[in-house]
Amino acid sequence: MATSRLQMEGDDSVLLHVTHSNLKSFAADVRFSPQMNVEAVKEKLWKKCGTSVNAMALELYDESGSKVAVLSDDTRPLGFYSPFDGFRLHIVDLDPSSVTTGGWLEDTSLVEKYTISEEDYAKRTDSYRKFKEKIVAQKPAASDVKTKEEDFMEDLCANIKVGDRCQVVPGEKRGVVKYVGRAESLGPGYWVGIQYDEPLGKHDGMVKGTRLFECPQLHGGVVRPDKVKVGDYPERDPFEDDEI
Repeated sequence: MATSRLQMEGDDSVLLHVTHSNLKSFAADVRFSPQMNVEAVKEKLWKKCGTSVNAMALELYDESGSKVAVLSDDTRPLGFYSPFDGFRLHIVDLDPSSVTTGGWLEDTSLVEKYTISEEDYAKRTDSYRKFKEKIVAQKPAASDVKTKEEDFMEDLCANIKVGDRCQVVPGEKRGVVKYVGRAESLGPGYWVGIQYDEPLGKHDGMVKGTRLFECPQLHGGVVRPDKVKVGDYPERDPFEDDEI
């Protein structure tokens, strides 16, 4: 049976489909304990639909739509009315001045809208427009941001020239500067291309399809200027650490 499949294993609660007399779009599947009295059921429903407990009448319908019972005694347990999973519990709001009447909870066109003239809105200091204008004023122009990105670390390249001997950190790898400038394929800003003395690099000066410089294979590397120290960094003697 379809209703039995809705029942949770080891749970004696009942799942009811809840509707409302005034709220046509309101529908919810709510699980109740049969031990709850009708007043407790109304308390639970009041929080979901807004109809007060004192103005609420409850009707129980089976799956075929036939009325099974009117839950008229607030002291009776829900189970007294023999509800089953899949039954419909219909809320009837008896209060003519209830918040659910008139349809304004569902049709926003019935709600009176607050309006303000353009002149008065422009005078307000706490409006979203003023907030947005303040943010725009504080935010740098996109062109300024782009310029800063393109010139990233340019100042560090002032003392780095092609042909300079250098040492790269970390690792203290030595070599000669082969390129100084932008490398769009690697990211905005300035880069330094190095030909290492030993095959400690990753390429031959070709970076992501762009030829920045030429050097033997696996001797090339490209790093940010802050990783490069230029000066008296001669090639290391490969035998200087050998014992005599």
